[in-house]
Amino acid sequence: MASDRRIPTPAADTAHGAETRAVRHLSGDPVMAELIATLPPPKPGTSAGLYIDLIDAIASQQLSVRAAASIMDRFLDLFPDRRPTPEEVLERSDEELRAVGLSRPKVRYIRGIAEAISSGEFDLERLHDLPDDEVIEHLTALKGVGRWTAEMLLIFSLRRPDVFSLGDLGLRNAVARHYGVDRDDHEAIRAISERWSPHRSTASRYLWASLANTPVSDSR
Repeated sequence: MASDRRIPTPAADTAHGAETRAVRHLSGDPVMAELIATLPPPKPGTSAGLYIDLIDAIASQQLSVRAAASIMDRFLDLFPDRRPTPEEVLERSDEELRAVGLSRPKVRYIRGIAEAISSGEFDLERLHDLPDDEVIEHLTALKGVGRWTAEMLLIFSLRRPDVFSLGDLGLRNAVARHYGVDRDDHEAIRAISERWSPHRSTASRYLWASLANTPVSDSR
């Protein structure tokens, strides 16, 4: 009888191997080892593609997860296949975009990004080929995109393995709780996070999971 055991695809096998290496490395830190032993493996999250993820990140700024998800759902409903191109976004009026719950500044940011991509001024797909620091530099040149937003795209959209966001309040809260440091002591938290390199993205997922948390910028 033929076995029904699934044979992993090369991509899945590579991802599994990378996660195994990350867990092995992180387990050298006793605190992280305890989190790994007690928490289920965090899922990497889903990506709708760089452009939609970027709009989602803008729409989500300074909002609760539930409120942001509701706004993004209504935004996507404006488009027949719920996967708008920059050109399709530009065809919508400010009033239509405001009606889904977007603030006036966020409408300006989303429209500005769409214009930059549509005109060729900004090549979003080029980000795949750039190192992390250059991705951050390019993204933060866009109006409305801060370092935290760029770092979230690195982790969740580009799947970069070694990203830790000091601007994420949830991550700092988790480090403060588990390592006994002040959440506003950026240098102490940075030093702790460097122990996890080159697997800081996996460490971040465990830290978020430890607080049943999601990424939240502390930007005001």
